[in-house]
Amino acid sequence: MKIAVVALGKIGLPLAVQFASKGHQVVGVDVNEKIVDIVNAGNEPFPGEAHLQEKIAETVAAGTLRATTDYGDAIPGADAVVIVVPLFVNDETWEPDFGWMDSATRSLAQHLTPGTLISYETTLPVGTTRSRWKPLIEEVSGLTEGTDFHLVFSPERVLTGRVFADLRKYPKLVGGLTEAGAALATQFYEAVLDFDERPDLERGNGVWDLGSAEAAEMAKLAETTYRDVNIGLANQFGKFAAENGIDVFQVIDASNSQPYSHIHRPGIAVGGHCIPVYPRLYLWTDPDATVVRAAREANMQMPGYTVGLLEGAIGGLAGKRIAVLGASYRGRVKETAFSGVFPTVAALRSAGAEVVVHDPMYTAEELGGYGFDAYALGEPIDGAIIQADHPEYAGLSAAMLPGVEVLVDGRNMTDDDGWDGVKRIVVGQG
Repeated sequence: MKIAVVALGKIGLPLAVQFASKGHQVVGVDVNEKIVDIVNAGNEPFPGEAHLQEKIAETVAAGTLRATTDYGDAIPGADAVVIVVPLFVNDETWEPDFGWMDSATRSLAQHLTPGTLISYETTLPVGTTRSRWKPLIEEVSGLTEGTDFHLVFSPERVLTGRVFADLRKYPKLVGGLTEAGAALATQFYEAVLDFDERPDLERGNGVWDLGSAEAAEMAKLAETTYRDVNIGLANQFGKFAAENGIDVFQVIDASNSQPYSHIHRPGIAVGGHCIPVYPRLYLWTDPDATVVRAAREANMQMPGYTVGLLEGAIGGLAGKRIAVLGASYRGRVKETAFSGVFPTVAALRSAGAEVVVHDPMYTAEELGGYGFDAYALGEPIDGAIIQADHPEYAGLSAAMLPGVEVLVDGRNMTDDDGWDGVKRIVVGQG
């Protein structure tokens, strides 16, 4: 098959490489000419994705993968077009911003030829595939969905850093606007993906047709929103436990020892491209979802709550030098999307603290690019907050943070050893 993948980001590029590794002719489209040049040279444009470099080098050398900025080169004659263009959400109004996706959809539609399967993998509000993309593609291309081309939604379900493993591990969900489109999408994904055996799944691993684009759209939103709601509940338990001298982590482990409880862990923040964002997309089409809204709002309050713990323990933050440990939204990922570092730093600065930031994955210059003053372990500080669960922080001790009076561990990374004379607080632990 000839396959076009639109947007060579941290999900799109591994997808393109996966398809090409199965022997198909893949053309990746991206507006960033620098990324295109790097890929065509057989190199990865961003570090940290397991096996990506070796697979790019192999597929480019084999002639099954190339990149371009020209939709007119990639789209005509394609058997399938897979779109992984980012969808942004307004941080104030929680409304989706379709700007980049609209532009990409218009560009592909201008060059669309009959017989193409179009699959959107970017997470979308329920109903978007049918009500937004179908009429837009038909208007621009002059072609008819279900006759001249087929349109489906098939959400990506992978985490950066382990995309290739996740592609094998989880069922590939598809939902079409017609039965014929869904059948075509099923055949396509069966031809480009491999699946691990999953005896735990009654339906078995592989491609799952959910019956409609709306069902597939909702499935992605539901699985991620569940996590946000679960974390919100854990944070609620954590606050209560801390106020009453209870170790919430023991409570959670005890609760989860039977098969009907799956409580997550409390913490300083929920970050990343998915968990903080997709509940907002769900709420855009279901504004009456009070449980979802309450959990999202509760989780957004956790950085401020954590700073409050530090402020209460240290006796005021004005003039204090406070280190925030971790800029990334999660451990071992060099990514700051919706990271808790931003509201944490803002809350500390609002309280009058001098704030410095440390992260083992970022240089001082890179941290400066975010408006942070960089901190190096061994420099004197008054207090510290662990924001990201980098494994390097598990071995922290007071000796590495000279002068520290209070440590607030927002990720339950540390233990009691090495903190003599320091007030150590774990979020959720009484």
